[in-house]
Amino acid sequence: MTINALFQKPNALPSAPKLVQDLISSFKEEHVSADDISRKLAADPVLSAKLLRLANSAYYHVSRSVSTVHDAVMMLGFVTVRTLVISSGLVNGFKSAPGLDLKQFWRYSLNTCVTAKWLAQHTEENSDLVFTVALMHAIGQLVIHAGIPEAAQLLDKMVNPLDPRRFEAERNSFGYDYAQVGAELAVRWKFPNEYSDAIRTFPRPLEHQPFNSMGAIIHLAAFLARANEHRLSREDIRANFPKEIGIKLGLDYLVLLGKMPPISELSCGLEELVT
Repeated sequence: MTINALFQKPNALPSAPKLVQDLISSFKEEHVSADDISRKLAADPVLSAKLLRLANSAYYHVSRSVSTVHDAVMMLGFVTVRTLVISSGLVNGFKSAPGLDLKQFWRYSLNTCVTAKWLAQHTEENSDLVFTVALMHAIGQLVIHAGIPEAAQLLDKMVNPLDPRRFEAERNSFGYDYAQVGAELAVRWKFPNEYSDAIRTFPRPLEHQPFNSMGAIIHLAAFLARANEHRLSREDIRANFPKEIGIKLGLDYLVLLGKMPPISELSCGLEELVT
């Protein structure tokens, strides 16, 4: 089955909320009105309520209570608000994925994106952009489980979805892997090319030319998020860290691992984003 055939399956492709579609379209606009975005946000009570709870969370350390969508845009900035709303919309778009532990999936995805943002702050990459792309880096898993649930669950019994060998197992079984599916979803939802390029390259960033630094950052972040999920010791993390990718990014992994806060601290206050 081709990727195109997968997306033809009835449950494979969720529709992004209208507000999320509008915000994705805003990537192409040179000048975006904060008032216009605030009005659109205010018209969606579910996403607005989640945005306000997130804006007032410990993660953002705002100086005063954020009581309106307009306040959130003014205090956090349009880029951050757009990141939060798009991320929330992506999470809400997938209500079920047969056989996949959604709680674990989104916890792992959140841990990947906050780690990727921290890593990006030590490179020249845009940390807000990296945050959003990293949150959806594994979203192809959801498409596969929703579109071909029996085949996906059969593979789950042989190779866990969080196992790094999963990519090869999927390519052998389906002819494509979840990174390729996630990249295609980003294209179909009309995200900027940076999204699909980073998602497509993150499993094997050193094999792609030109080198995609965002994909490489997400690779490192996904490794650390998996290590956190499997409760690996610091010694095991150091022994298995993808050193060559860190070197390519100009990151000293020993210094990096010594400086990086615990993932639970990086994600503190954002847990509601994926619930």
